[in-house]
Parts: sequence; structure tokens; C-alpha cells
Amino acid sequence: MYVGRFVVVGPDFGAYRVSSRSFPNRQITARDDALTVGPTPDAPETDNPYVAYNCLRTVQTPAGETVAFGNGSHVDPIAEKLELGYPARDALANTLLALDFEKDAYDTPRIAATIDADGTAMIGTVRRDALIVDTVDEPTMVATYETDSPEPYEWGPEHAEDAATTALEASFEHPVCAVGVARTADGFVTAIDNGDAS
Repeated sequence: MYVGRFVVVGPDFGAYRVSSRSFPNRQITARDDALTVGPTPDAPETDNPYVAYNCLRTVQTPAGETVAFGNGSHVDPIAEKLELGYPARDALANTLLALDFEKDAYDTPRIAATIDADGTAMIGTVRRDALIVDTVDEPTMVATYETDSPEPYEWGPEHAEDAATTALEASFEHPVCAVGVARTADGFVTAIDNGDAS
């Protein structure tokens, strides 16, 4: 089954996976406080605005360190609102509502999640027909296709590296690359799995 890009989040972990039929030549790289999806060196040139973006940002908020991750350019304004002190629910809802679903041939939903220093996790999506933002206390997934409403998801990994690899190896079609994040006593730890592009 092809679900496209997806996020999984729980109170202590998260993962985001790029799955793609159209633009598989992508990888995730680390820079400063962000993990960035972008084309591999051998990727064909494209002017598609949805191919490259920051998929995960770790920011300092008035309440402590918080991580935001998702499938597009909306991750940056979510992170910026968190830094300004917006509650996670408002940062997700305001940003997703303002940017709306992607204006591509598939009306692709935008998906995102946050985890704060206390382990409060939230997940959100905006589709053509709905804006959904929920607090989660168990592993929860939302994807751009098929599973486009948050739903419980069976999950085992507790470490960032395992979360990234588990997301990449999940039994959904066309995996490309993935990130994992884990909340620890020392802050958030992130990991990248670029699969064959590593």
C-alpha cells in the first residue's frame, strides 16, 4: 500500500518518512537545528516546490526544548511560533490552516507533529476537507494518502536511530529516507536513515 509521506509520534519519540513515486532521488541532511530533505547529487533538476524542505526542527521555547517535524515548508513556521511561545496546538493549527493542503495534482495534505520537553505530543493534518490537531498519548500515525486522519499505530522503537530505521523499513511502498527523534533526559536526539543513499 502506498501512503506517501507519514509521521508517527508518541510522548517520547517521533519519526518522519519520505515515500515517493515521483521524486525518489532525495536524502536528508543535518544542518544547524534542522534536518533537511533535498535532492541527491544525481537527482534530475526540478522546480517542484515540495521536493526540498526542513522536515525537523528543534527549538527552544519558553517551556523548554521542543521538536517539530512534518512533510513540508510548514515545519519552519510551526517551529518559529513555538519559539515565540505559542502553545503547540496553536502553532500547528494556525500554520496548517494558513498554508492549507499542497496545491499539487493530488491536493496532498500537510502533516506535522510536535513533542515538548515534558513529553506532550501532538499531531496534525490539513486536507482539502478538514483540519485536525490532536494530543496523543500512544503511538499515532498520519500520512498524506490512505491514512490521512491520525490513528493508533503499533510501534516499538525507543531510540532515534531505531525510529528512523523502523520508519524507513515500514511495509509501505516507495520508501526514500527517514528521520527519528527521541526525548531523553538530556534533550532530544535525532537520527537519519537515508537507506541506499547513505
